[in-house]
Amino acid sequence: MIQVSSVDKAYGKQVIFDSISFTINAGERVGLVGRNGHGKTTLFRMIIGDEKPDGGVISIPNDYSLGHLSQHINFSVDTVLREACLSLPSNDEGSDETYKVKSILMGLGFTGDDFSRPPSSLSGGYQIRLNLAKVLVREPNLLLLDEPTNYLDILSVRWLTQFLRAWKNEMIIITHDRDFMDSVTTHTMGIHRCKVRKIAGPTLKLYDQILAEEEVYERTRSNDEKKRREIEQFIERFRAKATKARAVQSKVKALQKRERMEKLSVIKDLDFTFNDAPFLGKWLLEGDRISFSYGTESRPLINNFSIAVGKGDRIAIIGKNGKGKTTLLNLLAGELHPLQGTVTPHTKAQLAYFGQTNIDRLNPQKTVEEEILDALPEFNRKAARNICGIMMFEGDAALKKVSVLSGGERSRVLLGKLLVSPANLLLLDEPTNHLDMESIDSLLGALSVFEGAVMIITHSEMILHALATRLIVFDDNEVTVFEGTYQDFLDRVGWKSEEPESPAAGQNGNGPQGRNSGNRKDVRRIRAGIITSRSRIVGALQGKIAEIENAIMRLEEEVEKSNQALLDASMKGDGEAIRTLSKSLRDAKERIDSLFDELAVLTEELEARSLEFDEKLNTL
Repeated sequence: MIQVSSVDKAYGKQVIFDSISFTINAGERVGLVGRNGHGKTTLFRMIIGDEKPDGGVISIPNDYSLGHLSQHINFSVDTVLREACLSLPSNDEGSDETYKVKSILMGLGFTGDDFSRPPSSLSGGYQIRLNLAKVLVREPNLLLLDEPTNYLDILSVRWLTQFLRAWKNEMIIITHDRDFMDSVTTHTMGIHRCKVRKIAGPTLKLYDQILAEEEVYERTRSNDEKKRREIEQFIERFRAKATKARAVQSKVKALQKRERMEKLSVIKDLDFTFNDAPFLGKWLLEGDRISFSYGTESRPLINNFSIAVGKGDRIAIIGKNGKGKTTLLNLLAGELHPLQGTVTPHTKAQLAYFGQTNIDRLNPQKTVEEEILDALPEFNRKAARNICGIMMFEGDAALKKVSVLSGGERSRVLLGKLLVSPANLLLLDEPTNHLDMESIDSLLGALSVFEGAVMIITHSEMILHALATRLIVFDDNEVTVFEGTYQDFLDRVGWKSEEPESPAAGQNGNGPQGRNSGNRKDVRRIRAGIITSRSRIVGALQGKIAEIENAIMRLEEEVEKSNQALLDASMKGDGEAIRTLSKSLRDAKERIDSLFDELAVLTEELEARSLEFDEKLNTL
């Protein structure tokens, strides 16, 4: 158990934490949420001792181990397997323990051939995966994971989800993927207005609770201000009358004792609205029998692949890392040229491309404002400043040079340039890596109403379920087009390569997997049946939850419009309109309350059924 008591933290005048307190109890898996820059990583650093609080106490029991995913690369032995085995709790590299290490490595995307490679030969992303494997192998009392999915592909994320659901010790995880977080945690802890709130349940429950409390606070503050004005008016009116002197003095004392409730400051989110370019044709872009390889590869990375992209398409490109997803997007964007085949954009197609490597194309010597102006020179400075504000570069922050920005801030600049660029085809390569949950929600909302086509590379199953209507799938050394949603894909096809290569044993077949080789087909068949059932049942529940959430959002928009209309009717003295609108508001609010009750029941059922299927899979 970890206890945080009355902890303060500030950087200069910027207060991060104001007397926060919370406890992490035995077996709790906690999702840590909060907007970027509000202190999530700072809290991690204080827990592991890399930073000290300005005040308060963080109590960690003796002999209580902490394990965190480090971005620092420091390998000390000559192979991937031996490096991972260094973290075994017993430091015993016996066959059984080594098998556990191999299982974790393979779950995170390593192959048997990788085991004997030097860690220094791995790409940066796989070196971080090796660090993650070492943390998981160590089995600390408290596991601290800061954005662990950023360097994983979709299959590794699916494996990590199952692994963390079975985690028996304590855990705190930071991730921008709401569905991933909710699927592996028992509690949610939010950093909000320099305070920390922890509840049992998913992220939505915490956000709803905070929203409800702030609405109550604002109503109370408004009533308090009204009463304060009434007292002040009484004092002003009767101050000069001797007969009211005692009453006036009583009101003055009451006013002095009454603490003023400060108005809550507005917390801004990124506000995405893409600049639609008109398109009247059928196909925005066509790729015909594309083949591509780097250098003298004997086998093409992409072979004889064809795709036609229509207006309104929402195409997700999915699969393991290193299989060609970004290469395909670069081919379609014209960044690369196919060795065979053709990529033909329509003459009226206007592409806007967000790629991780495109961040390097920002001019380090230019300001944020200048980069935005470069994207659309006819924009005036005021319009450019508005875009800067939308991307959370307000005031003088818009005059920062690119050279001093963090990776996340540079991503926001690139997204800002995308917003001002007229486009009818968006090509997006992992656009959410540096965004918080609120910003991802805003991005998904903008993509859903964008009138052109969207092609996106993502490892987030939340985004896939919310957005994709067609898929380009890299799996089992093939790239294919799947016509349907991601849930359709899971139900009808599934991942061929989801069964990892056996980590067991050598040629004599004495490892655990070798001993059970006769049962492997039966296990795969049973596993496939469980996965299919889970996808059907859990998918249906997720669909119902999404429908209810959308209905609540629509009703809340109606309530907001009705409130404004009611205010207008009140100012005009229109009694009939007031009666009609008041009834409409009551009905809408009652319906919202009813939908929230349904949502709570469905969420509990989703958690229970997901756990049931996970337990079945873990027994195989």
